[in-house]
Amino acid sequence: MRNSGDGAAGGVPGRSLGEGGPYPLHESSADPSRETIGYRGPTACAAAGITYRQLDYWARTGLVEPSVRSAYGSGTQRLYSFRDVVVLKVVKRFLDTGVALQNIRTAVQHLRARGFTDLERMTLMSDGATVYECSSPDEVVDLLQGGQGVFGIAVGVVWRDVETALSQLHGERIDTGETLVGNNPADELARRRRDRAV
Repeated sequence: MRNSGDGAAGGVPGRSLGEGGPYPLHESSADPSRETIGYRGPTACAAAGITYRQLDYWARTGLVEPSVRSAYGSGTQRLYSFRDVVVLKVVKRFLDTGVALQNIRTAVQHLRARGFTDLERMTLMSDGATVYECSSPDEVVDLLQGGQGVFGIAVGVVWRDVETALSQLHGERIDTGETLVGNNPADELARRRRDRAV
């Protein structure tokens, strides 16, 4: 079990940063199409449940930066990976439970240093002041028995929530820039475009 939040984020010896950006995909559960799809700001906001103002502030301050494409001035748009959107939603959940942004920032920096491996198998616990990473049920029990950890976020649940949300929203192919229309049954215009393309 590792903790972060007091400025002393501990890394994991022997683990190196992943390749291909700050949040590499975990090979065993990765959908190959996720590596080629990015999400624009409004889509990332909708899937993470945050405002565009929050997204912009977090990107400008380096809390959660887009790993696919940053904005390079007026007229360009950031492009977020699937994993970026999961991290955005985790940050939002911590804010909703009252964890200070500074402590969340330390936790995200710790996760970034680890390379975000096994993110979907992780539980993040907090006592309101410190954020703890638990990667097994035994670690969660140990933390609770020690009198720490008031609430937890099962990142796997957040992972599935984001998957579901993004499947209904528009994405963009990283290599071609082609817009990929999500499967939102309530989106009549998207349905008509799909029908016309077939």
